[in-house]
Amino acid sequence: MGHLDHAALGWLTPALSYVMACIGAALGLRCTVRALGATGRSRRNWLITAASAIGTGIWTMHFVAMLGFSVSGTEIRYDVPLTIGSLLVAMVVVCAGVFAVGYSRDRTRALFLGGLTTGVGVASMHYLGMAAVRLHGDVSYDPVLVGLSVLIAVVAATAALWAGLNIKSPVAVTIASLIMGAAVSSMHYTGMFAVSVRVVPSGAALPGATAMQFIFPLAVGLGSYLFLTSAFVALSPTTGERRASASAQQQVENAAL
Repeated sequence: MGHLDHAALGWLTPALSYVMACIGAALGLRCTVRALGATGRSRRNWLITAASAIGTGIWTMHFVAMLGFSVSGTEIRYDVPLTIGSLLVAMVVVCAGVFAVGYSRDRTRALFLGGLTTGVGVASMHYLGMAAVRLHGDVSYDPVLVGLSVLIAVVAATAALWAGLNIKSPVAVTIASLIMGAAVSSMHYTGMFAVSVRVVPSGAALPGATAMQFIFPLAVGLGSYLFLTSAFVALSPTTGERRASASAQQQVENAAL
């Protein structure tokens, strides 16, 4: 059995991955709050932004953490199409959950179905990302820990959607995002602790790209997207601010008449 190290770079990757998960969660919550106060195309655009922020944050969290993953006796590479596919899965399932909650009239039912769908989808993203790992050996999983990781993902997703519906103030959003970031990180590392590797020494070249060749640049790019989206959300007027501005403009026009 190969020795697995989930923090080969020390606490840098766990800490940074947690930060990325929190940023994605905070952005998703703020965008959902904006969406629920909007209508028409504006609501749709805010929900898409919320889904992309949460999905990007979860995926970036996973693969930043994977930068610290190593197995003694073998190098590790990643299948590029499968890795990109896991990102698309994260985006699609989170989008489905967010839209279900954002547009459904029966929000309790939407919360249950959205949380279940999104949680299973996030877990699928994780294990699809793990399926992209290429190494000299055989990978196996502890089914109990796999099941626990899926349960954590469903609970975290449901909590995220509930928070998007019920939490409005910036302070509450910050607290909720810290809790959600911890839940997503717990899901990831629970899934990683389920992994066992039986190393089969080989001199053959592994297919795929190394983490630094592919995942690191992609994670940096997606992380930049999150920070740019943060600036956009921070600078965009809230629904209340838009109403106040429209009211003030109307008063000026009435006075001019």
